[in-house]
Amino acid sequence: MILGIESSCDESALALFEPGRGLVGEWISSQVSLHAEYGGVVPDLASREHLENFGPLLEQARREVGLDGVREIAVTAGPGLAACLAMGLSVAKALSVAWGAPVFGVNHLRAHAHSPFVSEYEDCPENFDTRLVEELLPHLSLVVSGGNTLLARIEADRSLALLGGTIDDAAGEALDKGAKLLALGYPGGPKLEKLARGGNAKAYRFPRALMDKPNLDFSFSGLKTSLRYAIEKMEPAAVEAVVGDLCCSYQEAVVDALIRKTARALGEGGYRSMGLSGGVSNNLVLRERFAALSRKRGVKSLLARRCHTGDNAGMIAFSHVFEKRGREPIDFDVRPNLGIGERV
Repeated sequence: MILGIESSCDESALALFEPGRGLVGEWISSQVSLHAEYGGVVPDLASREHLENFGPLLEQARREVGLDGVREIAVTAGPGLAACLAMGLSVAKALSVAWGAPVFGVNHLRAHAHSPFVSEYEDCPENFDTRLVEELLPHLSLVVSGGNTLLARIEADRSLALLGGTIDDAAGEALDKGAKLLALGYPGGPKLEKLARGGNAKAYRFPRALMDKPNLDFSFSGLKTSLRYAIEKMEPAAVEAVVGDLCCSYQEAVVDALIRKTARALGEGGYRSMGLSGGVSNNLVLRERFAALSRKRGVKSLLARRCHTGDNAGMIAFSHVFEKRGREPIDFDVRPNLGIGERV
């Protein structure tokens, strides 16, 4: 089996993947409540928690599934918070010495792009390689998280190329900052989404940046500024009265920008499938609009499982399998600024 280890930010996670079968166990320890009082992730606290969490997680994995069958270890090398990445890599190297299992570094962003394929693999492992080439690739990937928003193309040989990304704030960052401006608390994105369900998406016209540009890049910093200006023009009581409409209109601006750029990318290449992943892909409105676009264009839609939208070790182990051809274990260190186009 392959042991996956994830520690790029504030989630300590392990997963066991059995080739020819799929994921046989996943364990995760979240730090959301710890960082809530600070309104965001505190790197020093996060790395300390990883140190506390991995021991119990390994023991839980040992009890529930067993670790005797682990032959390879896949660990997140980047991008992420340096101190947090270092904790995961330290665990991987220690286990490598104890078990004699080689360690492979995995690009966290590429793992997000690969995560929608997990279900396809587990549905029919023996025919996965053939189905990839004949039915699913080339593939258009939309990765939307708190720190990254990008479009990428995965070719028939499984190589990956970046098509476009955010030039400033990521979509998830924009949602979190919008929630902070509205004093909704942390984590902001889910709270904003909840309030948006009862709102009017057309109540406020927030900007969609770069829509008139021919590229596939995103920009969300101006959206946040527009919301701030709208709030500053109101009395606090007035903001509270229309907070649902503000949230819904703001969320619509983010989703609309994502879907319109994705639609443009689809028109520029002969894709057989399109995938949605990353923490923000848990947003129900985005998932519905993405699926609707795939139906309209006649392209197969692959949505990452909800349990694999955030940071998780299942996608790390699977990404190692997805990219394993020709890979050899190499000596590496954490790479906090690793780009999606780079393999470890």
